Formats: sequence, C-alpha cells, structure tokens
Amino acid sequence: MDTGLGNSKESLREAWDEMILVLEEARNAIDQPNMMPPPANDRNLAEGYRYLMGFMHAAVERAFHSDPARPQFRNALSVMTRGTIDNADAVYFYTPIDGREQYLIRGCAEDTSHWQGNATANSVRTAPHYVIFEASSGCLAGDSGDLSELRPGMKTQTGRLDSSLIEVNPDGSFDILLAPERPTDYKGNFICTLKTVNRAHPTDSNIKPERYANYVSGRQLFNDWEQEEAIHFEITQIGNAGTHAPAYSPQQAADDIRHFGQIVRNQMIFWNAFWTIPMGTYGEREGTIPGIGFKRNVFNQINAASGATGGGMSTNLYAGGIFELEPDEALIIENRIQLQPHYVGFQLGNLWGESMEYANQIGSLNGHQMSVDPDGVIRLVIAHSDPGVPNWLDTNGHPEGFMSPRWAYSTTPDPEQWPSISATKVSFKDIRSHLPESTAFVTQEQRSEQIRIRQRHVQKRFRAF
Repeated sequence: MDTGLGNSKESLREAWDEMILVLEEARNAIDQPNMMPPPANDRNLAEGYRYLMGFMHAAVERAFHSDPARPQFRNALSVMTRGTIDNADAVYFYTPIDGREQYLIRGCAEDTSHWQGNATANSVRTAPHYVIFEASSGCLAGDSGDLSELRPGMKTQTGRLDSSLIEVNPDGSFDILLAPERPTDYKGNFICTLKTVNRAHPTDSNIKPERYANYVSGRQLFNDWEQEEAIHFEITQIGNAGTHAPAYSPQQAADDIRHFGQIVRNQMIFWNAFWTIPMGTYGEREGTIPGIGFKRNVFNQINAASGATGGGMSTNLYAGGIFELEPDEALIIENRIQLQPHYVGFQLGNLWGESMEYANQIGSLNGHQMSVDPDGVIRLVIAHSDPGVPNWLDTNGHPEGFMSPRWAYSTTPDPEQWPSISATKVSFKDIRSHLPESTAFVTQEQRSEQIRIRQRHVQKRFRAF
C-alpha cells in the first residue's frame, strides 16, 4: 500500500468532514434564535437558504481560486450572491494581492466624458457612471465572523482612485499602477498599497505599523441602464506574467476545503450579528450604535462609510432604516440634495440583506431613473402594489425590509452640505394627495418598458461570455 497516498486520502476526508460540520453551523444561522437570524416565517426561512447558498457560491472562487501572484478580478456580489444590502446599480469586484509587490490594472471604457463632468452625446455607449478602486489591508467585511473586526485599526485602506481622477487615453484605455510607493519617474494613475499607521493594532501588538494591502476591490456604478457598459479589467503582478502556480497538493486542497467552510460560516454569523446588534434591526440593545441603529419607517442619521459601518464604498454617504407596511399602507420618501453627488441611489433589501429583485421588479432606483419634482425634492413611494407614480419601489411582497439610500462624493462634503432624507407613512389610497399635483401617471405599458430595460441590462452586466 502507498502510505503517502493513504495519508492524503485521510487528510482530505478529515478536512471535508470538518467543512461539513462548519457548514452545519452556517445552516443553523438560518433558524436558530441564538444566532440572531430574521424572524422565522415561511418566506424568511426559504430566502435564508438561498442566502446561504450565495455565500457558498462565492466561497468556491475565494477559497479555491485565489492567487495574489496571478490575480484576476471576480464578482464580489452578483444576482446569485446578494447580501450586505448590495447596491442594485453596482458591479462589485475584488481580487487578492500582495501589497509588497507591484501590479498593473488595465481597462478600456466607452465614452468617459461624464467622468469629468462633461455631457455625452445622445445614444452614445458610455462607461459606467462612476468607478472606484480601493486597496485595503485586513479581512473582507464579515470574514472574521466576529463583530470585533469593526474596531478601529482592524482594517486599513492604503489607497483609492475613482473615475473623477482616472486619466483616460483618447481611445478609452487606461492603466493603473499599484505599488507600496509611487516610482519617482511615474506620472500616471496610481494606487498606494502601503500605509504606515501611528497606533498599535488593536488585537495583535506584533503586527508592525506598515500595513500592506492584501486585496483591491471596487465598484462600477450604473446610472443609465440602457447606455452604460461595464468595463472589463485585467490585473497583472509586474514581473510575474507567464508564470504558473505550483502543482495542486493534498495539503493545499485540505486548507482550501477548510477555508471554504470558514468563509461561509463566518459570513452568516457576522451579518446576522451585525444587523441585530450594532444596527439594532429588531430593536435597540447593548451594542447598538447611537443614532445609527435602524428604526421602523424612519431613517438613521446619515454617516460616512467606515470599518465601523461594516465597510462600504469609502466615498459614500449612507443612511438606513426598516420599512414596515401593511397591505394598504405606503411610505413616501423625501430626499433633499444640496450638493449634487456623483451618484445617488435608493435600494430595498430583505432582512437577510439581499437586495430586492431589481431586474424583473423595481427594487431600486438611481438618479437617472428617479423623477425630480419641480421643487427639487426627490419623492419616492415604497408600496406593495403599483400606485402608478414614477418613483415606485416594489416591496416584492415583503411586509418589512431594509431601506438604503446612498450618495457618492469623491471628497466628503462638510456635514452642513449633506443631503437629508425623511419618510412618512400614508394610506395607499391617499398616496397622490401627498405628492405634487404635477406627479405623472405611469401606465402599465410604461412600467413594463421600465422592467424590459432593467432585465436586458442585468443580463448584460452579469453575462459570463
């Protein structure tokens, strides 16, 4: 008998059995009250299993196909892996890197005139409305499975670059260099992968103050779903092109199997705890963040993204709350904007943090899709059925769920220039009496056309070939 082969078989089976036990823990996060899931009802339970499978889908790529020496961008979230109240307007992307090395990102975009605030010609295919790259040190949000990852100093952003600053060649192509420091003779697009911090790591004093990025992530945000085209990015570790990884070994396979289970379990545990404790989704408790915890049919105070808010796009301002509506009720949202952001959006999510259906139903609206009233106010209507108004957000039949407005600014404005947002619960039959007389009537044919545009765009956005 080949002893080496026997040892490999046993070690791999052991890793597999451990993974199954860890996945059982993840499954328990769907329906065990001590693991803080949403309230148990038929729909929440059903969607909980779908939500779990989304983490499993993502974890296959992350655990078995990550190589910082030969990276490639992948979807961090998608129509199949929804969670964390994902933005329906976004392609979320990420790849692991080693911040001690140099990398080159290449892309080629359609018309980018709007990135510099210029108008684009009608019917011209354009780049996404807004694009951002962020290099960071620390775990991806939720990977620790512990709320302690929200502590200041646990994660560090080493650098970022957004579309307002990306230099683009006349043909739409662009390069971005990632490195621990900018070469003295380099003048192009650059993201730093090293930041030296001035305080000790909160949990490990042996970690040095030099924090090297271990992943680069970002978003492509779409405004006009008919005209904007996603960009395909390539990334290469400089000096490592044309190489290959060592042959896959039993030890690596066992490590990857265990890592797979840990990702799934930790993500399930972390986000249940995040919505329940700091965000106070089911009522305030010890640990709920003052002013930030979610309330029913009310928004929390607007806040900038940070590690303490579970991550998020670093140029965003966020607010949030929970809609809670009976079948004959609606919520009217009033969004007042003083300083125009690069992007404004409003998304609904179920209590797992999955975005509401946004291709086949209207679970989200952005600045291009929203109608603005003559007084400059954006009024949205959240309701279970179509009230025939332009800015309707469909609850997908959920009696309660997350409300997530977002505003993106390359440079965070002074708080007195931040937008404001409010909600008023009304009777469904009285919706129009709470809206300006000029509010248009939307026919079923017009609504169907809205859906057609959304369906086509989402298919294109997440196409595999």
